[in-house]
Amino acid sequence: MRLFTAMLGTETNTFSPIPAGFKLYQDFYLVRGGRHTQPYGFFALPLVRFRERAKALGWEVVESLATFAPPATRTLRHVYETYRDEILADLKGAMPVDVVLLNLHGAMVADGYDDCEGDLLQRIRGIVGPKVPIGAELDLHCHLTQEMIEASDALVIYKEYPHTDMVPRADELFDIIQGKLEGRLKPRQALFDCRTIGLYPTPLEPMASFVKRMASFEGKDGVLSVSFAHGFPWADVPEVGSKMLVVTDNRPDEGARLAEKLGREAYDLRLKFEPPWMDLEPGIDRALAISAGKEKDASLPQATGNGPVVIGDVTDNAFGGAPSDSTWVLRALLARGLTSAAVGCIWDAGAVALAEEVGVGGRLQLRLGGKIGPISGSPLDLQVTVTGLNPDLRDMLGGGELPLGRAAAFRIDGTEIDVVANSLRSPTSSPLAFTRLGIDPMAKQLVVVKAMNHFRDGFAPIARGIVYAASPGCIDVNYRRLPYTKVRRPIWPLDENPWT
Repeated sequence: MRLFTAMLGTETNTFSPIPAGFKLYQDFYLVRGGRHTQPYGFFALPLVRFRERAKALGWEVVESLATFAPPATRTLRHVYETYRDEILADLKGAMPVDVVLLNLHGAMVADGYDDCEGDLLQRIRGIVGPKVPIGAELDLHCHLTQEMIEASDALVIYKEYPHTDMVPRADELFDIIQGKLEGRLKPRQALFDCRTIGLYPTPLEPMASFVKRMASFEGKDGVLSVSFAHGFPWADVPEVGSKMLVVTDNRPDEGARLAEKLGREAYDLRLKFEPPWMDLEPGIDRALAISAGKEKDASLPQATGNGPVVIGDVTDNAFGGAPSDSTWVLRALLARGLTSAAVGCIWDAGAVALAEEVGVGGRLQLRLGGKIGPISGSPLDLQVTVTGLNPDLRDMLGGGELPLGRAAAFRIDGTEIDVVANSLRSPTSSPLAFTRLGIDPMAKQLVVVKAMNHFRDGFAPIARGIVYAASPGCIDVNYRRLPYTKVRRPIWPLDENPWT
């Protein structure tokens, strides 16, 4: 048996000011021929798992392009077409193949292509024909389209956000596709549109229980897989929104009924699924109240009084397409006269270069952040001391590495506020982003991370509380304010009752 694998993906925020060209992909993750190195990058995990499973069965594995870019605006047309055509050329050169397994995102948009994954899957189907099993693993912030469903035999989506289950989902997909190849299974996919735009962290209730409920149907009555596509709200494409996907063993009617049942349950719970967003100043107030022991974060029952309160700077999340260079939160901390905090990571390669020039212990008059545009706020002019340098800072998420590039740590004079600046735009996902530069988050009253929810898995074990704070930025959590022009209507919350 011959397995063909490939990866091409990004999460496209059509409202982002960050261009998505060749360099964005090449700097973040680009491997050919399966040359993934250990410790494996976050996005390589499904591909490595596919390879391990196939090799254990004695299959031959042909590994094509594997590239992923951090979220940005639409990928340039020639960039998408170049990478797509490389994968298609590799596939033609590998024919005949018996199986195709892909690691995609599901919310990749390029100039002229609102559904890159649908386009790629349709072209792959055209090459391999109707009988070769095709499967793809997707991020749960995907836009599921009918074109994707029709061109594949099975799509399996992460169940967890933060994404801690990439490898289990790769196994789930492999099992289904292997069963199809061996004639034991006839996977049929059923899709239900929940008519909802939203964002749902899975560690929080009632979402955590809903994920368990979804999984409880798997392995019974012919149900092979249940996936909830949350959707990615910051994409102006027709298929934006949440959808329920059920894969059955040749039971399409039962699958459709289950998809609708769970989809309508998700719609009814939509307001409770959303995290407790707070505006910036009230968010800082709550963080200080938790730190002082006046309030308690009920979502962290294991929390002690020893750890910091972690503030998610959600509107400047690099993995949502934001610049990750805004100064709103840091400026607010300084305006309040707060002194004990760590803030990271601010995307500012120029600040890193200056720190490298003077070295650890060197002092700088530094203009930090606020480079990309008005949504980033004004730069901060600070007197700082360089306290740490790392030529290749790497964070961890879901068991895989996330590159942060060259990085520097600064201590703002007259305070105990430490700031991490880095050269490769990426979210802050764990304390490693600080500790690998000599900063101890446990010694701080507040820790501010430029991330929306991926940080929760890494910081929950040490946090006294977690606050989701929304400052100005290109990731507006009030979806009604987003300037959609293509979104298929009716859909909540743009329409109060999308079912009529």
